Amino acid sequence: MSGLRVAVLYGGRSGEHEVSLRSAEAVMDALRRKGFRVAPYLIGKDGRWHPAPILPVPGANPDIDVVFPVLHGTFGEDGTVQGLLEMAALPYVGAGVFASAAAMDKELFKRLCRERGLPVVDYIVLESRAMDPAAAMRRFPFPMFVKPANLGSSVGIHKAHNAAELEAALADAARYDTKVLVERAITGLELECAVLGNHDPVASTPCQIFPSREFYDYEDKYILDRARAVIPAEVPPETVREVQRLAVECFRAVGCTGMGRVDFLVESATGRIFINELNTIPGFTSISMYPKMWAYDGLPMHELVGRLVELALERFRERQSLRYER
Repeated sequence: MSGLRVAVLYGGRSGEHEVSLRSAEAVMDALRRKGFRVAPYLIGKDGRWHPAPILPVPGANPDIDVVFPVLHGTFGEDGTVQGLLEMAALPYVGAGVFASAAAMDKELFKRLCRERGLPVVDYIVLESRAMDPAAAMRRFPFPMFVKPANLGSSVGIHKAHNAAELEAALADAARYDTKVLVERAITGLELECAVLGNHDPVASTPCQIFPSREFYDYEDKYILDRARAVIPAEVPPETVREVQRLAVECFRAVGCTGMGRVDFLVESATGRIFINELNTIPGFTSISMYPKMWAYDGLPMHELVGRLVELALERFRERQSLRYER
């Protein structure tokens, strides 16, 4: 595969633009180390492409062999760019249109998990046009979490301890999406587990996150640099095995391919393990845990990106064999 032309898409219109820039830098360096020819495609915050956009026409992008999207959040991780690449008939790294959109929408993601019998935290959904804090207070005790349904990197997420904080949190979350989730707060451990593969996905050794704040929010992830991550997670072996099993089952339930990072909560009082979310384009920054977990398991960054390109080409070949007309 050495010498293949890999287009790296990064930046984007989401609130995770800067995170994407840092992830893409690491990905492009690893691709070059693996022998790929890298073609950077920067998408500005205004949505403009530099250079010109990929054309949604088969055969119209002859200088691209495979695409590596490193776009976090809206307009990158939600199926929109994946749809463009499907129309262009280009192989691309990561989940397809449906899996990307489903994993991005926290409500739909929870529905898919529940349909497979996978454990998720209790929640309700509120519409921004008819926000009713009382509905949340009738359902859950304080504290509770408030999240925009479609966003990543903990943007717009708040932990509300009282009615005033809940009202403010709902108002802020509604700035980012028309649909807002309110969840029961889980007190316990935060674990992450990386998944890699197509038909036979495998899970990494999980890591454990030790936030420096009350929860692992955007500032803790990308600004303060005080949170700690430990590999392997400081939990019993049976918890490790169950997290790995659930990570793979979650990946399959959503129909993911290529890569994904599944985040978990382990409730201290009961020991119950809950799936929190699935990231279909996990971070690749210097502090991101997806590549670190695989490096711990013996797959360094340059080998990891090479494997992801292989999986993208494998999936593309399979889809090329399908017919779209009689």
